[in-house]
Amino acid sequence: MDEFISIGKILNFHGIKGEVKVGYTKGKERQIEGLKKVMITVNGENTFFNISSVRFHKQFALIKFKEVNSINDVEKIKGLDIKISKADAEKNLDEDEFLVSDLVGMDVLNKDGEKIGVISNIGSNGVSELLEITDANKKIHLVPFVKALVPVVNTEKNQIIVNDIEGLIE
Repeated sequence: MDEFISIGKILNFHGIKGEVKVGYTKGKERQIEGLKKVMITVNGENTFFNISSVRFHKQFALIKFKEVNSINDVEKIKGLDIKISKADAEKNLDEDEFLVSDLVGMDVLNKDGEKIGVISNIGSNGVSELLEITDANKKIHLVPFVKALVPVVNTEKNQIIVNDIEGLIE
């Protein structure tokens, strides 16, 4: 079976005809726009939902599923993650975009090739993604995932190179 990844969370209903308000990571509109079908795990069971429309309002995606036609239907899926196959997500990535699941576990090196730590998680500060780097002493460092600080991501070598950042290495 395909591996599925979350692309957003159903936050609430929008209107009375079953449209849902979805929270998602800013900049992922292109991935959401072209969706035809998503998976939602409802009561422990993976269920596929067909999308009839997607539009954006403020910082939310408003999605209408063919199978959801009322506020009562939305209540059954409210708070749940919307997932797509990892293969579909990878098709829509730009050259400098990566899936979180591919970055976690990568070694982090400085420009001299010395290991700083390992990517333990990816977060967000609202402006950019944040790399959570855990060093050998189990100390966590947060580095904005921007080209000026992280010039190289090498998925083949499973390595990320970060520019020298004062205070990162002690």
